[in-house]
Amino acid sequence: MRSEAGPDEAVEDDRERMRLQKFLATAGVDSRRNCEEYIRTGRVTVDSQPVLDPASLVDPESQDIRLDGERLRMPRYKYFLLNKPKGVLCTSRDPQGRPRAIDLVPSQGRRLFTVGRLDESTEGLLLITNDGDLAERLAHPRFEVVRRYRCHVAGVPTNDTLKQLREGMYFSDGFFRFRGVRVLKRKGRSVMLELELREGKNREIRRLLAKVGHKVITLERIAFGPLRIGYLSPGKFRELRPAEIGQLKQELEQMEKQRVVDSNRRPLRRPKADPAESTPDQGETSKSDARPSPRKPASSVGRPGGKGAAQKRGGPKKPAPAINKGRDRRRNK
Repeated sequence: MRSEAGPDEAVEDDRERMRLQKFLATAGVDSRRNCEEYIRTGRVTVDSQPVLDPASLVDPESQDIRLDGERLRMPRYKYFLLNKPKGVLCTSRDPQGRPRAIDLVPSQGRRLFTVGRLDESTEGLLLITNDGDLAERLAHPRFEVVRRYRCHVAGVPTNDTLKQLREGMYFSDGFFRFRGVRVLKRKGRSVMLELELREGKNREIRRLLAKVGHKVITLERIAFGPLRIGYLSPGKFRELRPAEIGQLKQELEQMEKQRVVDSNRRPLRRPKADPAESTPDQGETSKSDARPSPRKPASSVGRPGGKGAAQKRGGPKKPAPAINKGRDRRRNK
């Protein structure tokens, strides 16, 4: 007779399993959202049986999990730091066949993702990995991973302009602002700025600077979280060191904990006093027991006295004057 697993064994078994959509994203299939769609449309099978619930728990080590008939396995993760040159796209597909950032690093059959995007004319630090789950978390706005840029702009911004960039401005698709902005050096009629963002919106830097009258000449990302571009030449890449991967994950964990702490710091409203409990202390007089003070008579200084004054204050009001008396006389005739 088969013995039932105890509670401790059941907990240990759950730890070895993971949600199906997370496994697909971890295996480098696609983003977690797209993986959920693959599951709901019946493209995924577990032990030859279609599974339509993305939250189903699976054990990738012992179960046969397939997408469109192709078996998926837990991959060996790769993390590349690329200095993206100008003219290269951060996309997985381009019908026009233009150069892509993921083509500049060795894929070895892995499905690679760029963490966030840099537009075609922006260069600098770009993280590329087959760890879909980590890539999605790093790019998500809720984690507010710091992004730093070196930006060469035409013109010399005033202190008021720099303050305006820090305070932010509204656009049709949201509110944009720099978390940090400082002047690095001046070059004639232009300056080099260092900018800090906490989320990457579409062409946010160029649009903010254009709104205050400064055109971007060059734009380069120099840092992403704990990662630095260093002396890496454009078009070159290197693999992340284990310590750097650990720093990335640790930063995400700290941001998640901080979000929980901030959500628990909601201002508490002061409760209303209960009349039954608000009894006066000994030796004090409550408002209900206190004898009301006699009302002072109204001062008569500056007020007219006599009978006429009494009529004005309390007497009958004079009738309103008749309107259009001439019309009434003609009617009486």
